[in-house]
Amino acid sequence: MKHFHEQHPALPPAGSALPRRHALLWALAATAFCAASPAGAQTPAPAPLRIGVTPGSLADSVEVAAKEARQQGLEVQVIEFTDWTTPNTALAAGDIDLNYFQHQAFLNNAIQERGYPLVSVAVGLLPNIGLYSLKVQRFADLKDGARVGVANDPVNQGRGLLLLQKAGLIQLKPGVGDRPGLNDIAANPRKLRFSEIEGPQLVRALDDLDLAQGYPAHFVNAGRPQVAGSALLYSGIDDLNYAIRFVARKDRAQDPRIQRFVQIYQQSPAVRTRIHQSFAGNDRLYSLPWLSQARSG
Repeated sequence: MKHFHEQHPALPPAGSALPRRHALLWALAATAFCAASPAGAQTPAPAPLRIGVTPGSLADSVEVAAKEARQQGLEVQVIEFTDWTTPNTALAAGDIDLNYFQHQAFLNNAIQERGYPLVSVAVGLLPNIGLYSLKVQRFADLKDGARVGVANDPVNQGRGLLLLQKAGLIQLKPGVGDRPGLNDIAANPRKLRFSEIEGPQLVRALDDLDLAQGYPAHFVNAGRPQVAGSALLYSGIDDLNYAIRFVARKDRAQDPRIQRFVQIYQQSPAVRTRIHQSFAGNDRLYSLPWLSQARSG
């Protein structure tokens, strides 16, 4: 790089006297030149941590943590997805750095089916699921041939069918494990008619169904908090296999930005308050497993 004097021959030789006004002008010119030169260029800001979420309690709580992260100097970009397929596709492709929408059973199935290089890096909230109806208040009131909505992905559909068996409405084949499908129904005495629906859309489909599996926070997010706590039967909130996970690519699992964000999320009182609001203030509808893990550790 050439020196400033060599590029500006009109500038008097070093050590020459200048009137004060001229000296000030030359000083300003030199400052502007240095600021525009590569040597004075600012280091580009680091790319933000990109987190994929689904609407409701997950997106809302991550937004709260993202705000706190930004205040601490960690730039975060929250990206919402409306389905349960794209967040893993985007993560595997490197379009996002982290996602937060799925439990371990769902992740295991996605890895098995698609070969995604993904891994759980931390545990998040554990939501309850329930069997909901806007038309009956007891299972006994369901008419023969009632329409029942279940999730269309194999893992969450399995959860719904197991819950229907627990309610005494169907009988599954022996040995189906935790991922039964509609073909595994051995007995259906009520002749229930099943509709397979994208998980996030079940809350809207309930109006047209007699019974459906559902996720309490989805009802709250849809402006129906009174429905969230009125399921005819709940799954329970003790099985860690169904806790929502922070998931990253294997080659980025040790990214310190990810570890820092997870720490902010898990330690933030504001995040816990937001989660509680997302579940209509009902402690029965969710748990925070990382707190019990910390106590036991």
